[in-house]
Amino acid sequence: MKRNYFAVLLGFSLILSGCSTSPSVSSTGITVSQTEATLIQLGDDQILINGQPASETGAVQLSHDIVYYEAGQGAEYGEGGTEDEHSAEEAQAHTVITIREPGTYRVSGKLSAGQIAIDLGEQANDDPNAVVNLILDQAEITCTVAPAILVYNAYECAKEEALSTVDTQAAGFNLIVADGTENTVSGAYVARIYKEGTTQKLHKYDGAIESKVSLNLSGETAGTGTLIVEASNEGIETSMHMTINSGSWIIHSADDSLNANEDGVSVITINGGTVRCNAGAGQEGDGIDSNGWIVINGGTVIAAANPASMDSGLDSDNGILIHGGTVLTSGNMFDEVDSASTQNVMVFSFAQTQNAGGKLVLSDNSGQPLAGFAAANDYTVLVYSSPQLSEKDYTLAYAETLEGEDLGGLIAPVTSAEGLTALGYTGTTLGRGMGMRPQGGEFPEGEFPEGEGPQGELPQGDFPQGEPPVDEADRKVGSPADQKEPRGGKPEDGRSPQNHADVPAGELNAAFTVQSAIAMFSGIQALTEE
Repeated sequence: MKRNYFAVLLGFSLILSGCSTSPSVSSTGITVSQTEATLIQLGDDQILINGQPASETGAVQLSHDIVYYEAGQGAEYGEGGTEDEHSAEEAQAHTVITIREPGTYRVSGKLSAGQIAIDLGEQANDDPNAVVNLILDQAEITCTVAPAILVYNAYECAKEEALSTVDTQAAGFNLIVADGTENTVSGAYVARIYKEGTTQKLHKYDGAIESKVSLNLSGETAGTGTLIVEASNEGIETSMHMTINSGSWIIHSADDSLNANEDGVSVITINGGTVRCNAGAGQEGDGIDSNGWIVINGGTVIAAANPASMDSGLDSDNGILIHGGTVLTSGNMFDEVDSASTQNVMVFSFAQTQNAGGKLVLSDNSGQPLAGFAAANDYTVLVYSSPQLSEKDYTLAYAETLEGEDLGGLIAPVTSAEGLTALGYTGTTLGRGMGMRPQGGEFPEGEFPEGEGPQGELPQGDFPQGEPPVDEADRKVGSPADQKEPRGGKPEDGRSPQNHADVPAGELNAAFTVQSAIAMFSGIQALTEE
């Protein structure tokens, strides 16, 4: 049986560079032209394609040939350790559904041990017609040895250009969540496997959802669908660009929740929808990590870094630009938000570690609550941006009780806030030892003052030679002179990233004044100690 799939008309328009037409992208979803979707019905006993049993041939092929890190292979095999290995028996228990032809595929049902792979052939990278639209329609996919969804070969719409604006409308992979559905993807990873006889990479896939080409994440017409990702390493990863247009995306990961890893090139763009990232399941990880830029134009973005590491809610090598949407991020480092951002941003750096779930309320100078914060993980740095932020004074306070719509750590609007304890700050700059991530991600030994790191000090034994762990993304930051756009440069409106002079030493200021693009407040603590 077949049914027609009429995808969403979208209206977001960006004057960007990189990709051509079809499908078009907007703030609500992705346009897939009228077409008949191939129906994939998942099941542990049988996979059905348009109502018929799947086979080893055709547009959708069935196999047990999964790429994984095999146990007992020795050092010449790859870089994985015993914790990355899987037995042949575990791998063989997985069913691999490989999509071999372009088109629209609607997936429903449950697969307890398996993977959906997209492989349109080695020539697909340069073929604008090599596009797969994968619609998750009440689907549940679990893979314990590799990514649950893995794109090997499809069209790559972008060029290797260092630009913060990129158009992925024509991307070779579109992941879509059907309206009114809740979908779950639980995935693992594949440690680096060498090409035979070399130390060159043959395979390495870090995300529960992994794409070797640029991808779009979107909802259907109403944008009411949800995807929950449970990841034993990174959540959703791309080798090039990632654009989120609509839908609800909830990622729990043991490393970065969202990651784009082409050095100096990748852009993660968020135009709409709801994005909730929690990187607290492992030992380290940023909420959202791009080796190029992060650009937020709309939607709701909530990103919590790992509480045990020196990571950020947002981490970008080339720059973070916030032009719209509502943003709440938390972590133990502040990766600088570019002052070219056109929406006001408030950065709060606390004197002591704040506990996960602790309630804060931000109010305007009339006492009207603007938003409440209850971050998912422990943190020392909180970043908030909203279209409602204007250039005036605000107050920040602890709250014993806080009521309102909870979006996953962001409470907005706030309907009630009681038991308030006012907070003040000592400075309006952030530097080393106060939550500012140095360029390149490293934190030189001895430059983190006592009492200003997470829980007052660097975790004992976690950072050899006094430095936090640094991944490849952090090691390869290009100099500002190499970038197409200046980072942190003075915007056209003349606003600077610092809003006013620090208060006298030992005094606390309770007026959190926004009079610049990026308003920073450090040394935050209660005005009166209990």
